[in-house]
Amino acid sequence: MTPEPLRIAVPNKGRLEGPTAALLRQAGLVYEKTERALAVPVQGMDVEVLFVRTEDVCELVADGVAALGVTGLDLLSESGAQLAVLAHLGYGRCRLVAAAPSASVITAIADFDRLRVATSHPTTTERFFADKGVSVTTVPLRGSVEVAPKLDVADAVVDLVSSGSTLLVNGLRPVTTLLESEAVLVGTNGVLHGKDDRPGQVITMFSSVVAARRTRYLLMNAPASVLPRIEEIIPGFDSPSIVPLATEGMVAVHSVVDADDVWSVLPRLKAAGASGVLVLPIEQLIP
Repeated sequence: MTPEPLRIAVPNKGRLEGPTAALLRQAGLVYEKTERALAVPVQGMDVEVLFVRTEDVCELVADGVAALGVTGLDLLSESGAQLAVLAHLGYGRCRLVAAAPSASVITAIADFDRLRVATSHPTTTERFFADKGVSVTTVPLRGSVEVAPKLDVADAVVDLVSSGSTLLVNGLRPVTTLLESEAVLVGTNGVLHGKDDRPGQVITMFSSVVAARRTRYLLMNAPASVLPRIEEIIPGFDSPSIVPLATEGMVAVHSVVDADDVWSVLPRLKAAGASGVLVLPIEQLIP
């Protein structure tokens, strides 16, 4: 009997839509999406991609409609669903912050006591302040949260920020961070404990792309005599791969380095005697 397709719920719009589509395709999940498609099959796999609102992903996974889902940590917190975070995906990074008008006397968490707080994350906001022993009245808003104090709808806000420029433009300043958020792959707590190995395959596919994005592949030529110095600079996972060249005493060195470290190690490699250094992207990486 043909098994039911494994469904992965992904955002159909918003800031996570584009990066999630790119992740799926780079991971090898090939599908054809039409404008009105709700669900499409993945070529060559018993997997189906379900396109839904980002806010609905957690509920659909918790209810068993989808086995896996891509959403933000902030929305997972807001949903209250008891789901497992199976992989951090490395995009959609932002912070959920409590902010107050710049001219206000609010400078600490305790200063929010008995204030009206506008937010699109009322559950998370109430839970955060209750844990701190602070009583607030949440004013749920779907959008334009940052203008609430100007309209006298609220005394302060809890909103998602990336750079913080939107708060600044609207005369607000951050006071405290409720949580750090990014895109994550979620599933039920038992999704990896059954006989179905497809969830584990998808997690490996996603994780290999995320790991690859954080690294670069370096190739270079160098005298064999300077290998100890080069190995100190770029040790690789275990050690660099060394390949003898046609020129006696010369070798080719292959290694993987963190993307953030590339521009700091290149001058050191050149000073150590490396030449012809190539820096290449990595499509997928399983450490």
